Amino acid sequence: MRQYRHAVGSDLWEIPAGKIEPGEDALVCARRELQEETGYAAETWTRVLSFYTSPGFSDERIVLFRASRLRPVGTADHGEIAERCARSIDGIERMIRASQITDAKTILAVSWVFGRAKETPDARPTAAP
Repeated sequence: MRQYRHAVGSDLWEIPAGKIEPGEDALVCARRELQEETGYAAETWTRVLSFYTSPGFSDERIVLFRASRLRPVGTADHGEIAERCARSIDGIERMIRASQITDAKTILAVSWVFGRAKETPDARPTAAP
C-alpha cells in the first residue's frame, strides 16, 4: 500500500504495519493492522523475525510476520492510506530495483520471501486475491 509519511515528505509503498500498543502482543497488533489497512484477515500467521530499525538512536523493534491464506473481512480504514493494491512478488522486486519502494521493513520482508523461495520453491507467495 502507499501512504504519506511526514518524516520524508512523500508517499511510500509499504507492507501493512503499525505501532504495538503498550502491553499488546505483536501478533495481535499484526492482525489488527492487516485488517485495518487492507480489509483482509489471514488464516495462518508465521513469525519470521524481529529486528531493531536503527539502534544507534532508537529502541524501535519490528516484529515481522508472514500472513497467508488471506480472506476479505470488511472494508479497510481509509484514513491515512493513499492506495492499496495487490502486486506479485516479481512486481514488487521490480519496484525495489527501480527505487519505487524504499521502505526498509518492506525491502527486508521481500528479501526474506525471495530467500525462502530459493530454499523451498513452493514457499513463493502470490498476490492477494
